[in-house]
Amino acid sequence: MSEQRRRRRAAVPLLAVAVLGLAGVAVAVATLVLRPEPFPAPSPLGPERIAIQEGVPLAPDTTGTSRRVRDGVACSAGEGTAQHLHAHLAVYVDGVLRPIPAGVGVVAPSITRRGTSAEFARATHCYYWLHVHARDGIIHIETPTKNPSTLGQFFAVWGQPLSASRVAGAKGRVTVLVDGRVVRGDPADVVLRRRESIQIDVGARVPFQPVDWSRSHL
Repeated sequence: MSEQRRRRRAAVPLLAVAVLGLAGVAVAVATLVLRPEPFPAPSPLGPERIAIQEGVPLAPDTTGTSRRVRDGVACSAGEGTAQHLHAHLAVYVDGVLRPIPAGVGVVAPSITRRGTSAEFARATHCYYWLHVHARDGIIHIETPTKNPSTLGQFFAVWGQPLSASRVAGAKGRVTVLVDGRVVRGDPADVVLRRRESIQIDVGARVPFQPVDWSRSHL
């Protein structure tokens, strides 16, 4: 057998190995490209059995300690008995969830287990009729009458602005969804109703994120 034929035969297995190696690399690359991104892990449940809102708060708790009436909402030593409802508020700024801090509407709050999913605020002075105990976006509507309360009143208690172009410190186009339905007009006029899910998008729109009330006692 000539030396040239021996070289050809020796080259064939090497060529096959090289082809198989390239094929393996291609499959690995395709797997990496096509593999879907995993969904983010669900947030832990808070003390009210509603998922905790994680991230940088939309604004600090600026309720203060003056106890003055704000937009018709007073601060009482006890929580209201004529009406006791709960609504959920979630605010997204350019697609990012910005939590509502625990303690809004709770004057001189005593916060237990601060910084954990079990964080909970109790008043040492009084509760505004609209207030938030935990970092879960739940607004407690506890009033001495059955008159409707609004989102604008909640923000007045919080001490933060709310308009068609601004939500607390976030500025941009504001879109309000209530139970998945877009609501036109002034966001401050949105009425807070029992187990209502309110989502505010500032800037980029976010698909409506429903709230799971099934595990909560509220």
